[in-house]
Amino acid sequence: MKNQWIEFLYGRVTVKVSGKGIERFLNVLIRDGIHIWNVKRHGTETITFIMRLQDAKNIRLYARKSECLITFLRRSGIPFLFKRLLKNSGFLLGAGVFLFIILFLSNVIWGIEIKGAKPATEYKIRKELDKMGVKIGKVQFFVKNVEGIQRQLTNNIGDLTWVGVELNGTTYHLQVVEKNEPKKPEQLSPQNLVAKKKATIVNMFVETGQPVVERNDHVEPGQILVSGVYGQEGNTELVAATGKVWGETWYRSTVKLPLITTFKVYNGKEKQKQSLLVGSWEIPFWGFGKPEFAKYETEKDVRKIHFLKWDLPISYVHKTLREREEFTREYTNEEAEKEALNLAKKQIKSQLDEDAIIKDEKILHKSTKNGKVILDIHFKIIENIAVGQPIFKETPE
Repeated sequence: MKNQWIEFLYGRVTVKVSGKGIERFLNVLIRDGIHIWNVKRHGTETITFIMRLQDAKNIRLYARKSECLITFLRRSGIPFLFKRLLKNSGFLLGAGVFLFIILFLSNVIWGIEIKGAKPATEYKIRKELDKMGVKIGKVQFFVKNVEGIQRQLTNNIGDLTWVGVELNGTTYHLQVVEKNEPKKPEQLSPQNLVAKKKATIVNMFVETGQPVVERNDHVEPGQILVSGVYGQEGNTELVAATGKVWGETWYRSTVKLPLITTFKVYNGKEKQKQSLLVGSWEIPFWGFGKPEFAKYETEKDVRKIHFLKWDLPISYVHKTLREREEFTREYTNEEAEKEALNLAKKQIKSQLDEDAIIKDEKILHKSTKNGKVILDIHFKIIENIAVGQPIFKETPE
């Protein structure tokens, strides 16, 4: 037979035939369309051959008519393998359960290590991890991914400057950087306080040093505001001038704001899908079918499945399909001007120190072009303009 695999699929039997009418027996089988192959003679009255399992069930009828003795020597093929598996089903079931338990335990959280945190901060971190479900005994697939854990810890615990989260096998490793305590005042070398930009002085608070300007004075960049030199010529003392000098400064900002803007927003409706990823082949097992909504965004979370310390070529995939709607916001010219002015204020504040104040703003020019409102704005700002400038001692010649 040319296609041995098909015969193996349906089962085949090696048959031994003994007797005097062997040739007549074979001719009857061939005439009735029964396929036999690998026919071998063993002496004058014995032959062996292979035949299909389905034909072997009726071969004894032919043997009785030809006075031949039939013996089945060997059975092979899928049907016989299946019977053997059924006989050893207890062993196979136990092996399967054992492997499943090992696989399951390899994907459970068994350890959480936190480094770089004080005991009080570590306690807060562990409490927050408990709220998220990141605890010993929880399956890794049912907690947030590493990025999500890191983001929530940083947002919810004010004592953290940064936290790094890494999943290594069945253990989460957290490296923590806490916020620094206020630094002790550094010992400054002798210095003057000078203006960092053009301004008009509005107020001063001098801790050490000799003021050399007054309110309403106009100063230029680099001009000395507070001197670190005390005393008269020939009898002077150098100190580190400290304090704040607030001046009125000026900024100019140009802002463009569209009259019509289209946003993509989520309305809260979502669908969950879960599947196994084997190579490039994805096998869904939960959340079949397409979502009911037409427009949506897909968030995909892929987790490797572990077996002991190894990563298997199988991944657990969790998809969240969120319905998306398009929202169009349209401003009138007056509304756009007001919003553009607020936007300009935010941009200016992002460039200033925290204690800076916007005193006044004035729109110098406004226009509408290509569906956008364009504002040219002049701001008056009250800010600290004092910066330190070292005083270098003159060495005698």
